[in-house]
Amino acid sequence: MSRPVALVTGASRGIGRAAALALAARGFHVVATARTVGALEELDDAIRARTGDGATLLPLDLVKEAEQVDAIGPSLLERFGRLDALVHAAGLLPKLTPVAHIMPKDWADSLAVNVTACWRLIRSTDPLLRAAPAGRAVILTDARAGEPLAYWGLYGAAKAAQHHLAATWAQEVANTPLRVLLHDPGPTATYLRRVAMPGEDAATLRTAEAAGERIAELIGG
Repeated sequence: MSRPVALVTGASRGIGRAAALALAARGFHVVATARTVGALEELDDAIRARTGDGATLLPLDLVKEAEQVDAIGPSLLERFGRLDALVHAAGLLPKLTPVAHIMPKDWADSLAVNVTACWRLIRSTDPLLRAAPAGRAVILTDARAGEPLAYWGLYGAAKAAQHHLAATWAQEVANTPLRVLLHDPGPTATYLRRVAMPGEDAATLRTAEAAGERIAELIGG
């Protein structure tokens, strides 16, 4: 494929969906992954309406099908022969609870989505991104990664681990054409934000569309 290819996780809604649309508008062929098939199909319809071309849809549960992430890189190589950009927007907001009350399943699920999936994506996509003329990886981070807050311990710990992992990867590829960017979009009007801050006025927040456009700007193209 002559067009640049971008892999976007968490592409069914929020910032991931907006980033997928913004990248498609800039000429990228988008490979979109998320759990919800219907929402991915709606994204495909939106991309077709905007660009005339569809996306490649990859329904995937990062908890239940974690090992399938390992196959993403080889599959992209076989189908497209390239990968130019990765946007890792998938995330899980676990129950907000005191650290002493964190349940084992919530702990395991949060680490699976917020840390392990990132590690598997790095392993799977690193060779293709390094081979790209100007590979870019944008990993969404959060202020909680460096600013502990009561009841946010599980989410903060997982995002801190993800942040550290991605920042280390960025250092390791510093002398290659690949650039790894940790990006905190800040308070954004998304479903996860509404769950965490139910009384907040969404009109005062950045829109997901604006956040997606910013990610596309970081990637370029």
